[in-house]
Amino acid sequence: MMRSARAIGPTLVTAVLAVSAACAGGPGATGGAPSNSAVASTGGTSSAGAVAATLQEWAVGTTPQSAAAGDVTFDITNVGPDDAHEFVVIRTDLSLIDLPTDETGAVDESAEGIEVVDEVEEIAVGASESLTVALDPGAYVLICNIYDEDEQEAHYQEGMRTSFTVN
Repeated sequence: MMRSARAIGPTLVTAVLAVSAACAGGPGATGGAPSNSAVASTGGTSSAGAVAATLQEWAVGTTPQSAAAGDVTFDITNVGPDDAHEFVVIRTDLSLIDLPTDETGAVDESAEGIEVVDEVEEIAVGASESLTVALDPGAYVLICNIYDEDEQEAHYQEGMRTSFTVN
């Protein structure tokens, strides 16, 4: 009985911190997206050398925030609570808030100055996916680039982006 209580405690604390981080400075409170979204990873544990990536309204988080050059595996979890998300790996020297966008606010993935390395589309709430990519040393941005026509919101503009470094 005590064993299960100990296992639940850290998970609950992590989930509460993630929700608090997402709510504390979200775009709804200030009218604009945060300049660098950070969220505690609540997706399960990653295998050795892998990066845990968490997607949620309105943040992208990774643990750790950097990796060694070579094959990098992102273990991606969408913790929702409401929307499907995607995970796009972009190599760029541009700031994560200065990526070129189209008229909807979504990142123009064919624009000069960015290179889309790979992506996983439409990850449902509660689902997990794995993406392994060969990354050279440099600066990267990880984003959700979904544009929701019904709600007229670009997830990138809502704060679903984070910087990632490869050494």
